[in-house]
Amino acid sequence: MTRAHATDLREGAGTLGQALTDEQLTLLLDYLDLIQKWTKVYNLTAVRDPAEMLTHHLLDSLAVALPLRRHLASLRDSGTLAVDAPVRLLDVGSGAGLPGVVVAICCPELTVHCVDTVAKKAAFVQQVAVSLKLPNLRGIHARVENLTGRYEVVSSRAFASLVDFVNWSGNALAEKGIWMGMKGKHPADEMAALPSEVEVFHVEQLVVPGLEAERCIVWMRRKG
Repeated sequence: MTRAHATDLREGAGTLGQALTDEQLTLLLDYLDLIQKWTKVYNLTAVRDPAEMLTHHLLDSLAVALPLRRHLASLRDSGTLAVDAPVRLLDVGSGAGLPGVVVAICCPELTVHCVDTVAKKAAFVQQVAVSLKLPNLRGIHARVENLTGRYEVVSSRAFASLVDFVNWSGNALAEKGIWMGMKGKHPADEMAALPSEVEVFHVEQLVVPGLEAERCIVWMRRKG
């Protein structure tokens, strides 16, 4: 990645309200380099152009960091989450680690597990954790339905319909946890089809710098 890419990333992150440290900037660019390197062999992503990867991968994932912090702060303020309680995030169908790896870099206070049914993708995330020395990141090769751990936040990015997402990952969500579903256009039909025990408590519109496409986060939780 070039110095121009570093400048674009820092400016784009700033637009999203995310002030990156020099270390985080370097880690994110090193992560993109790893994606490029592995994609030549393992076809991790269809996006190959570095500038496009910066927008479609890094900035698109960075867009969730500030909203995620805001919602976790709200959970703590309401007493739903203890002030000093550790937070674990599960990124479902993580692929090359988007947004999981980006969250792990930008929110080092969180423990991030990226689960994928494709072994080479889970192995890639594990390699990222080792190469970039990210102790809070782990890649898991499994079906989300088979996981036994519990997570305060369960996320997905274009993984499946909201219905399949909450049904498949329900056992992994902590009792008072929240689902973070990253979507393109407002998924009204998918929201209407959610099971009765799941409620949408906020739909957050996102504007990703340089990305001419609609983006939103659908925040969900169990009723009661």
